[in-house]
Amino acid sequence: MELPTVEDLATQLQAVSGAEAVDVDAALLQLADVDSLDLMEWLYAFQNQYPHIPADESLFKDMDDTVTLRTLHGRLVALTAQPTG
Repeated sequence: MELPTVEDLATQLQAVSGAEAVDVDAALLQLADVDSLDLMEWLYAFQNQYPHIPADESLFKDMDDTVTLRTLHGRLVALTAQPTG
């Protein structure tokens, strides 16, 4: 199973949060319809759907107004590139 696209992540976050739209390049902390609980719920669903990707709460480290969904996608890409075991 491959890594989802950044657009897939946006769709998943949109479904969890109930937001009308999630801009992949908008600061996550600035999205009106997305809060930290939504992000954690999204992460839990992500972990269940992609158990082979070692994503955890550290994905949200250094959250500030520069972190976007594209930023998180980059972190996920980096996680999948790391050797396991």
